[in-house]
Amino acid sequence: MESFLIEGGHRLSGTITPQGAKNEALEVISAILLTKEEVIIDNVPDILDVNNLIKLLQEIGVKTKKLSSGRFSFQADDIKLDYLESIEFVQKCASLRGSVLMYGPLLGRFGLATIAKPGGDKIGRRRLDTHFIGFKNLGAHFVHLEGRDVYEIKAERLHGTYMLLDEASITGTANIIMAAVLAEGTTTIYNAACEPYIQQLCKMLNSMGAKISGIASNLLTIEGVKELHGTSHKILPDMIEVGSFISMAVMVGEGIRIKDTSVANLGIMLDIFRRLGVQVMVDGDDLFIPRHDHYVIDSFIDGSIMTISDAPWPGLSPDLISVLLVVATQAQGSVLFHQKMFESRLFFIDKLIDMGAQIILCDPHRAVVIGHDHQRTLRAGRMSSPDIRAGIALLIAALSAPGISRIDNIAQIDRGYEDIEERLNALGAKITRVANK
Repeated sequence: MESFLIEGGHRLSGTITPQGAKNEALEVISAILLTKEEVIIDNVPDILDVNNLIKLLQEIGVKTKKLSSGRFSFQADDIKLDYLESIEFVQKCASLRGSVLMYGPLLGRFGLATIAKPGGDKIGRRRLDTHFIGFKNLGAHFVHLEGRDVYEIKAERLHGTYMLLDEASITGTANIIMAAVLAEGTTTIYNAACEPYIQQLCKMLNSMGAKISGIASNLLTIEGVKELHGTSHKILPDMIEVGSFISMAVMVGEGIRIKDTSVANLGIMLDIFRRLGVQVMVDGDDLFIPRHDHYVIDSFIDGSIMTISDAPWPGLSPDLISVLLVVATQAQGSVLFHQKMFESRLFFIDKLIDMGAQIILCDPHRAVVIGHDHQRTLRAGRMSSPDIRAGIALLIAALSAPGISRIDNIAQIDRGYEDIEERLNALGAKITRVANK
């Protein structure tokens, strides 16, 4: 286990470029299982979750080659089908949340998948019912194997159908799409997730020979094809990392440029920061965040307290709530954050309260932040990262707190952020990675 030691209170300046999108990478890398031909993917982030997925693919027989930094070749022409049912494979899947995205393509191409409860963030229950119901609608059968916490899903042949998803699950939508592209007939998915990374997955699959229409809407139509071929694909910048860098620039920036952000795919995020009083300047595909010594939270037109809540795309991503909450601690005014989608994601707030933030945790889903307006800074302290997004939020808070802070369990941060200490140190931060004895 490793920790970060952060010497807070230093102002940061310069230029930083976001990595490739973690969530898109997990989807499109899993999609290579749908063809026996070579697939080349660019802008792959060098992060723990993605690297572990690549290792898992290698173990089931996928030929993987790193062509250059962030550029990989994949070829799934000799998959070890027997290994997919082994206890060893199932146990490895259980430790990696992203492994769930392998099940749709495995089912679609090979007609079987063995599923364990996947690992990942400790942010509350993340059910897989949407995935299973979608597979069942396509004609698959699944059985829960008692004593192993394992599911077997099988289908001699998948058949297209109409389905209305019970929730606009991103991974559920991705999995159903990947299963349906090789199904017989036409599949219609209503209430589909439609965020940019799902759009990217659909565009990549179409370039492989799939027939998907309705991209960017919540109504997808998929005409099944007999096989897919190889392609090349480039992953978008990670919008959650962009939001993290904006938050960092507001808290401790002396003027920071965020390069190549794909502004057109950031959705409502910039408007939400502006509701907190943050100045975000758009320059082509770059963002510039000036120094913020004072910023004022908006209120609604009727004068009531600002409320910020997450929602399926094009609403605000739940992954941004943690960093927005940290920004609000130094604003003028108050704001209610409503984290609707995960019941345990706000529990890291007690660590911010220990640092001196004025926050009222109303219940597992809602918190009111009363901003300090820079009248007092956060205090340095020792904390532990419970999940990826809380981890980066605590790191941003620690950067603003004079003195030495320590963040334990930084493997959670490494799951989603590539070489984060090196990149922030290049802007003037003082972060040291240390091994725990």
